[in-house]
Amino acid sequence: MSTHSGRVALVTGSGRGIGRAMADRLGLAGAAVAYLDHDPELARLAADEAVKAGRAAIGVSADVADAAAIAKAVKQVEAALGPIDILVNNAGISPKSGPDGKRALTWEMDIEEWQRVVGVNLTGAFICSHAVLPGMVARQRGSIVSTSSVAGKTFCDIVGIHYAATKAGLIGFTKHLAGEVGPYGITVNAIAPGRIDTPLMRGTASAANESAKLATPMRRFGTPDDVAGTVLYLTSDNASFVTGQTIDVAGGWLMT
Repeated sequence: MSTHSGRVALVTGSGRGIGRAMADRLGLAGAAVAYLDHDPELARLAADEAVKAGRAAIGVSADVADAAAIAKAVKQVEAALGPIDILVNNAGISPKSGPDGKRALTWEMDIEEWQRVVGVNLTGAFICSHAVLPGMVARQRGSIVSTSSVAGKTFCDIVGIHYAATKAGLIGFTKHLAGEVGPYGITVNAIAPGRIDTPLMRGTASAANESAKLATPMRRFGTPDDVAGTVLYLTSDNASFVTGQTIDVAGGWLMT
């Protein structure tokens, strides 16, 4: 495939899981890819594997909640690969309490935990978008995709209130930003995954995950590649007139 040939993509939280699948698929479609992860070793390993496979890639480590670190990372990516055409705001966290993977109830939650989740999941998307948009606007092209969740659209007792609030916030962020940058030829969309088989999902109690699977019409967990395929579409020319949308990738779970 060469649908993304000549484009440069930055995918946050791409050291493993859904983000890694997104970055890999973009690279296989011809994009030069920056694997950005908070864990420098994961970012390096992911990029090294892509390079060994003959793809253009770089590994970058930064905390998406740190504006100065992201500004530095964007400069590093553009110096190595060129101007960024695609941004995938995928980095996200969903802390659980205790070994059984239960969520903290609102009145039991530490304020610091709330602030950290908002900082990574929501403010991080703003910081990364803020860093790449001047170039996209100047070039009159670009695509931004953010990873929301079905938990941002309806009550989901598997996650905490901080996760749900930030994922709902990303939907509003997507709609507003799409309206701002549409005149510059830039599309902005979001995806809302359901239960996807990743390390993050496995941190939830197994009984809760099995219950969600039984409530999913497809009767299975999603895979990171299921999600990556939707991102590939939304950042392709086939979706050049699709913007401001949030697409569920959930096998019919909750049908939000």
